[in-house]
Amino acid sequence: MADASASGTSSKRKSLFQTLEVDTRLLGMVGAFVVVCLMFNFLTDGRFLTPRNIFNLTIQTVSVAIMATGMVFVIVTRHIDLSVGSLLATCSAMMAMTQTAILPGLGLDFGSPLIAPLAILVGVATGAVIGAFQGYLIGYLAIPAFIVTLGGLLVWRNVAWYLTNGQTIGPLDETFQLLGGISGTMGETGSWILGVIAVVVAAVAIWGARRARIAHEFPVKPIWAEFALMIVAAVLILGLVATLNAYEVPERVLARQFEAQGLTVPEGYTQGYGVPYSVLLLIAVAVVMTVVARKTRLGRYIFATGGNPDAAELSGINTRMLTVKVFAIMGVLCALAALVASARLSFHSNDIGTLDELRVIAAAVIGGTALAGGMGTIYGAILGALIMQSLQSGMAMVGVDAPFQNIVVGGVLVLAVLVDIVYRKRTGAK
Repeated sequence: MADASASGTSSKRKSLFQTLEVDTRLLGMVGAFVVVCLMFNFLTDGRFLTPRNIFNLTIQTVSVAIMATGMVFVIVTRHIDLSVGSLLATCSAMMAMTQTAILPGLGLDFGSPLIAPLAILVGVATGAVIGAFQGYLIGYLAIPAFIVTLGGLLVWRNVAWYLTNGQTIGPLDETFQLLGGISGTMGETGSWILGVIAVVVAAVAIWGARRARIAHEFPVKPIWAEFALMIVAAVLILGLVATLNAYEVPERVLARQFEAQGLTVPEGYTQGYGVPYSVLLLIAVAVVMTVVARKTRLGRYIFATGGNPDAAELSGINTRMLTVKVFAIMGVLCALAALVASARLSFHSNDIGTLDELRVIAAAVIGGTALAGGMGTIYGAILGALIMQSLQSGMAMVGVDAPFQNIVVGGVLVLAVLVDIVYRKRTGAK
């Protein structure tokens, strides 16, 4: 009787999970993230989950998360890119030299409103050209991606060194710094407006997906489950906004801001930082990459090629040009990551992006991207990047030295691949 009862309970649980279409792998990642946060919060006497540390954590995660979204496409098509950290350095060097040497040499004064956008265009173009070049070597000349990007790891790191003569370049343009530094935030009011808009968009997306499934006569979740999902999304979004707003601007910084306007800080006045512009950039990248993956022909071709390259080529997909496009996208995202990383530092340094290739690949794999190809999600990669950064930040706060931090990151990467293998065997995925 006990066995029958247990079997019945298990059957009910299974049917409930199936009805709600719960992604067990996503739940596992969320669970791991919660465990990591709670563990470090305990080890740091409650300092890990403070608004200040969460704010810093979001800023530190952005550059790796941006590149991880592109690494999903690369790995899904059964390739790998070991050059992303070095490519980030080259793009950063190009943007820094454009701001401090090239444009001023052409008569554009430093501080001009055109400096930042022109520098960003140069960086993005650099990333796209280099990425497409590497994709051409892989797709058309049939050189393995491992070899091409391993060479790129060495080449582009030293190209960045020669571009700057090995010097640190800075300070960078103040407008440029807004896209990565602590000064570039939306403020409390702007953040709440963004949060409300995000909640509305999430609710519309959830309901739109339900209507689409009904239109195509696919099974749908119960209505209460859809509303529960909307509530969870709203709580997470508004909770993050409230936490970022709770990190207050220091009094000395407020005093300088008011003094610049000839005013004094009112007694008892406080001001929160709010959502950083770099996080807004990450959200935009995530939305665009998700749309590309799910709603465009390019996305369908990427996943079809990763699932079965031979069948994709026989069906008429130009897999060679597809490879060029995927690596060009990866190059553009490396440039955007370079923008955020150098803006956060306020200068370009020779060691920028060092070991980012390890962090980016680990983030994508931890996020559920299968090394065998054909499977991966953008939101999973971003969550993987957040888990990786949480591990590193937590270990730094506890006092773990940098070499051991890298040992842990390497171990987590191997463990993530093992979990992926076990998961695919149990679910029957190929």
